[in-house]
Amino acid sequence: MAARLQDRGGFRVSRFAPIFLLVFCSGFVSLQGQSAERAAVAGGGTPIHWMAWSDDVFAQARAEHKFVLLDLEAVWCHWCHVMDAVTYADPDVRKEMQSKYLAIKVDQDSRPDISNRYEDYGWPATVVFDGDGKEIVKRQGYLPPKPMLSMLEAIVEDPTPGPSVVAEQPIAYASSSRIAPAVLARVRSAYEAQYDKKAGGWGFSHKFLDADSAEYAMALARDGDATAARRVRDTLRLEQKIQDPVWGGAYQYSAGGDWDEPHFEKLISIQAQVMRIYALAYAQFHDAEYARVAGRVDDYVQGFLTSPEGAFYVSQDADLVEGEHGGEYFKLDDAGRRAQGIPRVDQHIYARENGWMIASLADLYAASGDRKYLDEAERAAEWVTARRALSGGGFSHDEHDAAGPYLDDTLAMGQAYLALYHATGEKRWLDHATAALTFVADNFAARNGAGYLTSKEPTDHFSHVFAERDENIGLARFANSLYRETGDAKARAVTEQTMRYLATPAIATRPLSGGELLAVYETTQTAPHGAAVARAK
Repeated sequence: MAARLQDRGGFRVSRFAPIFLLVFCSGFVSLQGQSAERAAVAGGGTPIHWMAWSDDVFAQARAEHKFVLLDLEAVWCHWCHVMDAVTYADPDVRKEMQSKYLAIKVDQDSRPDISNRYEDYGWPATVVFDGDGKEIVKRQGYLPPKPMLSMLEAIVEDPTPGPSVVAEQPIAYASSSRIAPAVLARVRSAYEAQYDKKAGGWGFSHKFLDADSAEYAMALARDGDATAARRVRDTLRLEQKIQDPVWGGAYQYSAGGDWDEPHFEKLISIQAQVMRIYALAYAQFHDAEYARVAGRVDDYVQGFLTSPEGAFYVSQDADLVEGEHGGEYFKLDDAGRRAQGIPRVDQHIYARENGWMIASLADLYAASGDRKYLDEAERAAEWVTARRALSGGGFSHDEHDAAGPYLDDTLAMGQAYLALYHATGEKRWLDHATAALTFVADNFAARNGAGYLTSKEPTDHFSHVFAERDENIGLARFANSLYRETGDAKARAVTEQTMRYLATPAIATRPLSGGELLAVYETTQTAPHGAAVARAK
């Protein structure tokens, strides 16, 4: 998904149609070249035996008096590849892990519950547990072999939880769904401070299109705020610097505090986010350049991230050769790139990611009137409905899930259906959206009446289900929009419960604050005035 500004690590960015997962792939050292990686791989030793996350692994660890190491990675992530090629290929690291540890590797895109739990740590995230599931160490980003080995040995000597493990603090949730004026003032002040007046855009250490911040600025601009209008338009101009001039599509972000150091992975979530914000901007500002940019994103998605059946894949890798930086490759023209090969595409088809893209295509159709975008959205929606739907209106993540169901999948598809309804006026899409909202209300409500939980069941025997801020922001906006469309009492109740969670000071004041302000803005309007583009005629 709360959104966080960090030099290295992960954060989430949410929006009205989907909630987007924008998570940095983190590294801390410079490589001396591919030869160093190859030498590490050639170091020999028995490869690490990676297992899937399960209670059985922890039971085995208890029986064998071992620790459990989780490598939480992203399959598109450069520094995750480097961890595999260098750190986990180091013979001393391998020896220590084989002797004292059981190893788990999880692709964070495949497990929203585990990804949400460690979203602060970026990818790769390294977490070490004892056999009872108690956290001992949590580390963020790439770990070279020597620091990794030192950490592993230190844990064996003293398994006391280190300073990275902080006890979870109890939260006193708000008694009302209305955010207190003093808290709202703090959130608004934070939003103002989060704008980079020198380099442009919201956020400082990494530059990217924060969809919620941009969308909230557009809402303020509609209300006559000229500064907000200038800021969002400047951000949309700068964002084009981290878009691929050859294939189209948007890179995830730029490092170094400016817009000139793109990281080259292309996530479907980023494509949907960028497409949707440019579509909304085109509808509001009537600048044809915004329609052109959104169309170029679609060109890329259709060319690289679309299955033969019309559903959407997850991502395209940052590296052509895993662990080798792709900067020179992405400077090439189309022929030059294709002569070397195409970076790997993760061909999983998740309901969540498809919901994100479907909603954005529906919004682009509504803004542009170009039927091809609606055709693409409806084709994907039909595929997901036929192959990922659960009884009662919900959705699985993948064809076969190890856990779940997860809130994000049903929420994203509900938002997609509602966006299709806003674009077409066809009641079938509204009926699907209502069913998705009912499934969420029946399966994910927190018992304390504050917010909705990221998963229906705990991930394992030693953890608990929890609410995640950006999911609840998206749910508040979705339920509120559905309530205004239908007057459905359940949608109103979901809105109130999510806003009670979001009105809690400890939740409301987390960075970034654009999504929080959007949720407050939309749920306190006396008439529909949200983010949906005007319905196409």
